[in-house]
Amino acid sequence: MKNEINLEIKQPCSENFNSFQQTEKGGFCNSCEKEVIDFSKMTSNEIISYFKINTNNKTCGKFNKNQFETLSQKKQPKRKLSFFGGIGLACLSFFILGTLQAQQKPIKKEIKQVNNAITVKGTVSEVSTPLPGVSILLQGTNIGTETDFDGNFSFPKTLKKGDVLIFSYLGFETKKVTIDSKNADQNVTLDIKFELESCILMGAVDVRKVYNSKKKS
Repeated sequence: MKNEINLEIKQPCSENFNSFQQTEKGGFCNSCEKEVIDFSKMTSNEIISYFKINTNNKTCGKFNKNQFETLSQKKQPKRKLSFFGGIGLACLSFFILGTLQAQQKPIKKEIKQVNNAITVKGTVSEVSTPLPGVSILLQGTNIGTETDFDGNFSFPKTLKKGDVLIFSYLGFETKKVTIDSKNADQNVTLDIKFELESCILMGAVDVRKVYNSKKKS
């Protein structure tokens, strides 16, 4: 089962959010005399959790344009399980393949293949603010990880030259980074900087539809 909601701002506000007095959850609007919640850096799960708790309150919020779609609250462990399952299968395949290669090819060639592996780690930020929970996936696979509280990450799989990592975060433009290492066994450190999408919407939030959808058996 997953929770889904649809959000809408029918009458966008023209006030300047940056001029508001900063609060714990956003900023205080003197014109409306109420707090404006900053949803622009929240994940889908965080937004849904907020409106599940604040069902009777009239909420004013600040959003990015791409947040006005159906938001789904999904459980995370499944991706981690598939990731570890994929690693297990990869290790088994590598062991079988390595055994066959050892019988047919010189050991020297195997060592050369191992040395082509590239370890990737880095930091993801917006201006000077670290971004936790940024999704990082290897293009064409389900292998990935997320940044920690300080915006740091260490990719769980060694990569090779030409591999592409996809960085995505709610409210920010997706970035693709191609791995390029001149030296075969070099460790690569990435410093990824996100930029907010240009369109920001602010105003009274209308939760148009809240429902539970059940997976078909």
